[in-house]
Amino acid sequence: MSIKISSFLGRFGYEARRIAPNLAAAAYLKLQFATRSHDGDAFCKWFVEQDQVPMPQVVNIETINRCNSTCSFCPASVKCEKRPLCKISDDLYHSIIDQLADWGYEGHLTLYGNNEPLLDTEIVERHRYAREKLPKSFIFMSTNGLILTLDKIRELQPYLDQLIINNYAHEYKLHKNVQEIYDYIKAHPAEFEDLEIIIQMRYLGEVLTNRAGAAPNKQATEKVYTQTCLLPYTDLWITPNGKVGICCCDSLEVTDFGDVSTTPVKEVWEGPKLQGLRKAIVEGRHKYPFCKNCDFIDAGFRTDMIKLVMKGDQAAANRIGGEEKKNRKK
Repeated sequence: MSIKISSFLGRFGYEARRIAPNLAAAAYLKLQFATRSHDGDAFCKWFVEQDQVPMPQVVNIETINRCNSTCSFCPASVKCEKRPLCKISDDLYHSIIDQLADWGYEGHLTLYGNNEPLLDTEIVERHRYAREKLPKSFIFMSTNGLILTLDKIRELQPYLDQLIINNYAHEYKLHKNVQEIYDYIKAHPAEFEDLEIIIQMRYLGEVLTNRAGAAPNKQATEKVYTQTCLLPYTDLWITPNGKVGICCCDSLEVTDFGDVSTTPVKEVWEGPKLQGLRKAIVEGRHKYPFCKNCDFIDAGFRTDMIKLVMKGDQAAANRIGGEEKKNRKK
């Protein structure tokens, strides 16, 4: 499909995040809350009013809880990770994918959480299995690219719709291996015509959100946020041990909304714990202790997705995040 380099506000935005990270973060979040909160509030209200609990829009399965980067904002970096090492078992992974297939799930799937997915030595085979069982799902991967190679992209290509490479660095420059990947694919576009590849220029020391107080470089304050949050309504968040958490901000896995190693996936998603959370924060995240001081807001594809869902066009929502899928090579 394509390969492109992306950065919010381009080189100017990158330098702003590098030179004045706190000011840039505050301005960015203010913009996102101003432009996205209305649609988010509308979707959350729509969700809890449905007679049948709507399916998740994104299923996140973290297959190994480790990362190899040193990002200053991330509690799962090699400097900050506190969780015992855990890798999902083949039986549990296959069970989750099989259940999604039986459920008729066709939404977004990513084998990623607070981690680097390429550290899972079985990541290619896991994607192969997911594609086989969920042929209509939009499968995407986010990686920091530090150990990514062209050969690995070739292995993953038949199973992915989109590959996002977050090029975290201290300067506006591609890592050597990422530059080589970019140059090769630019010169040989036909070889990767079924895969959309986005390289995002990211500042390694930038300040983002406080992640409910877990971000190493931005602790939560006493400020209470009254906006709601999309993630409990759009995302199913599964950790390697099968535990379902509230969202990506629970990097220490302190929330517990079910265990898909013992309870069916659909039952957890529609169950009283998650529904109780959703009914609480539909009035604002200040109604739920874990969320009340969290300033996270999704600034990605979910806002576009929920607009389509509320219009009744779930099929179009399932394709959000990349170009419309082409026929894959078998």
